[in-house]
Amino acid sequence: MSLLKFSKYEGTGNDFIMVDNRDQNMDYTNLDLVKRLCDRKFGIGSDGLILIENHDSYDFEMIFFNPDGSQSLCGNGSRCAVKFAHSLGIVAEETHFLTIEGPLYAFIQEDMVHLKMPDVNKVSSIDKDWFINTGSPHYVRLVSDVESVDVYNEGRDIRYHSNFSTGGTNVNFMQLLNPQHIYVRTYERGVENETLSCGTGVTAAALAIGYRSGQNSPVKISTKGGELSVDFKKQEPQGFTDIYLIGPAELVYEGSINI
Repeated sequence: MSLLKFSKYEGTGNDFIMVDNRDQNMDYTNLDLVKRLCDRKFGIGSDGLILIENHDSYDFEMIFFNPDGSQSLCGNGSRCAVKFAHSLGIVAEETHFLTIEGPLYAFIQEDMVHLKMPDVNKVSSIDKDWFINTGSPHYVRLVSDVESVDVYNEGRDIRYHSNFSTGGTNVNFMQLLNPQHIYVRTYERGVENETLSCGTGVTAAALAIGYRSGQNSPVKISTKGGELSVDFKKQEPQGFTDIYLIGPAELVYEGSINI
């Protein structure tokens, strides 16, 4: 048994266990360990686990796991990773780092992390809803009153629908507050529950609004965990470039646990 040091970060309520793994102290191929650390009853508890590792071509490599041991791109997790790497002295105010979806760029300005997301080349319409991959797959539904939505059950039904049998999808319910302000709630696959915020999800929702109405950015997004914004450039007929997810990322506490 060994002692693992960690930091806990949150990005608008999306919380993550952060591990400085540059010395390879944690064997993340042990998925049972990953799941235990993320468990809110028997571990530290989080919406995901993030390891920071050395890389020859980038400032660092970010390795992300969902609580069920699966991997994907995580927007809020990436913003937290940038803030964590900054605290470790790995990066200054801007960085190029590697993720499961390839290299990403980010910078810190006035304590906000601006994360450049992957370009989006296609928006798929499904009935009155949309499907957009922002590094992770997202189903987006516009509703009149997002607070009245049963996010867990309705989201779970869509997440496991046969249309998305290969890996499933995240599900976002959004309410239009004004032409450039939306309120979003998300059912996250891998967490298998509603989270207080989802970075790739709010990005997908903002792009859905841009696609639906031709609305210019930025789009402000309210979530249960706080406020975010998304900048983008719309490309015809349905693409988006220069997509930035912008919001806070804060240290909650530091600790250690036997593994």
